Amino acid sequence: MPVVYVVIIRSIFSFFSLMLFVRLIGKQQVAQLTFFDYVVGITIGSIASTISVQLNENTLASLTGMAVWTALAILVAFLNMQSVWIRKLITGEATVVIENGKILEKNLKNIRIPIDELISELRSQSVFNISDVEFALFEPSGKISIQKKSQKQPLTPNDLSLQSKYDGLPTNLILDGIVLTDALQSLNLSKAWLQHQLSKKNLHSFEAISIAQLDTKGTLYVDLMGDKPYYIIPTQK
Repeated sequence: MPVVYVVIIRSIFSFFSLMLFVRLIGKQQVAQLTFFDYVVGITIGSIASTISVQLNENTLASLTGMAVWTALAILVAFLNMQSVWIRKLITGEATVVIENGKILEKNLKNIRIPIDELISELRSQSVFNISDVEFALFEPSGKISIQKKSQKQPLTPNDLSLQSKYDGLPTNLILDGIVLTDALQSLNLSKAWLQHQLSKKNLHSFEAISIAQLDTKGTLYVDLMGDKPYYIIPTQK
């Protein structure tokens, strides 16, 4: 068999094996990616690439290596859930880098983060004055968490003793031109009701709609395919 065909077959096998092992590891590895998780993922991917193109490597041995790394990743994730001590050992803890407007240089040095990178991270969170920060922490994932001083935080309806209405998640009614009938039924709405709302803006084809969302206030957001405009349609009137 020509070498190129062997590579194609091994690549397909490696691809689906990697997909299976990643599914077994679970979403936690992606949703809360730490440096340790990153290294584990890179290693498993490297073994998968070895199966794909290193024809002199034993496929079964490489696959076994992938399985062992995957099993260890699952074991570590399980231990993280069971033990705070192990979680601190493997994942680490959040490090306070600003306290009451003061940069804690010693803590920055411990995690090897330069001050200019800290300032850049603050700007990414719309914080331009260090004195506005009560606490800033670098999380184990590398992200920064910021608590502004109370006098620098935006006002909320609760601060003004104002009543506010419930604002839940919007419901998708149309995606890529397809009406989601289950979503309509969950809201006790019909396709005819949706057609009536769309007709207010002379929209008569579901297929021309990229997405249609109904929020909890009864407002229908409709975005058309391509570079066409979007519409906001009140449905309560």
